[in-house]
Amino acid sequence: MRYDIGLTLTGSRPIRQIAALPYRLDGESVDTAVVRVLLVTSRGTRRWVMPKGNIGPGMSPHDAAAQEAQEEAGVIGALCPIPLGTYRYRKRRSSGASLMADVEVFPLAVTQELTAWKEQDERERRWFALAEAVEVVHEPDLRDLLRSFAPTEFKAALRRPGAARSAQQGSGLGSMFGWFQRLLPRTGNFFELFEAHVATVQAGAEATARLLSSDGATAREHIREIVEREHDADNITREVLTTVRKTFLTPFDRGAITALIGALDDTIDEMHAAASAIDLYDVRDFAPEMRDMAAIIVDAARLAGEAMPLLRDIGRNGDRLHELTERLIRIEGHADEIHAAGLRRSLQQHGHSDTLRFVVEREIYKHLERIVDAFEDVADQIDGIVIDHA
Repeated sequence: MRYDIGLTLTGSRPIRQIAALPYRLDGESVDTAVVRVLLVTSRGTRRWVMPKGNIGPGMSPHDAAAQEAQEEAGVIGALCPIPLGTYRYRKRRSSGASLMADVEVFPLAVTQELTAWKEQDERERRWFALAEAVEVVHEPDLRDLLRSFAPTEFKAALRRPGAARSAQQGSGLGSMFGWFQRLLPRTGNFFELFEAHVATVQAGAEATARLLSSDGATAREHIREIVEREHDADNITREVLTTVRKTFLTPFDRGAITALIGALDDTIDEMHAAASAIDLYDVRDFAPEMRDMAAIIVDAARLAGEAMPLLRDIGRNGDRLHELTERLIRIEGHADEIHAAGLRRSLQQHGHSDTLRFVVEREIYKHLERIVDAFEDVADQIDGIVIDHA
């Protein structure tokens, strides 16, 4: 979501700010998880807002957003360097003037809540369910942006037993595909398997981000979790392939089912490969570009996690699925740029003085890039299914 950043009446651009959207998923699986976001009160009006501020000299926008999240809300995590979107509001200055400000919002998957932080005596922080957060914020643009993060109507509908079938019946869809979907509970549990697999991918992505932010003391624990998650994903993949062979009626083409689960499995296979390389070479110091790519991976996993349940009713959810796949493809392009910048930095720092270090870092970058590429493949598979069946 991007809103027009035009010129003000005086001919100058609006104030540019950044914000972090700290979030977490509460629940054991994607279909039952509740998205929660962390808001803080502003110091002046005591309204609920996201941690936000200005971009400091020499700082990148996402680094500034991460700093604001830590100082204002006391949270640390994997912050995606690609903004979710932008919203606009009027900022009251000390002079009394009310000036327009555009705020770029960066998703932050929270991994740690601090017990003490810089502005803890000046603000209140509170976790909200996404629907509650939409109600308590004041800016209309921000409400729309929060709704786009993970539409509550989709998640609420999908959490109800039999909701996908009742939604199809209520819509009056008479297509052959709708008929197949209504038959699905008697002919295979593909949707449940997709959702279980993507939940494992999300857990693996979060463990990857923790690994690239860790010190030597905890690295092996994160590597072990990634390995375990990859084994869990392999088991689910095998079950999908077995179910395809045994099922007479499938919700969509058998080739599409195997291609989608294969693309999903590739994402966590590459996470495993990255973790194995880090373990083999005993890497404990990670470049900022590596951590940025890990944060992109977390956000890509979140988008894939939202997409899977929507496949239960493609007719109704086709537009949202297209939005999600479009963002997955777009962030892959950004990841390529970060990958190139990281390799450049590594070559400049270690290419002549420590060739082995450069070779090792290049290997890690290769796996991180392949993880993001695999998510793009997931997006392509979903797009193909939507085109065939929407």
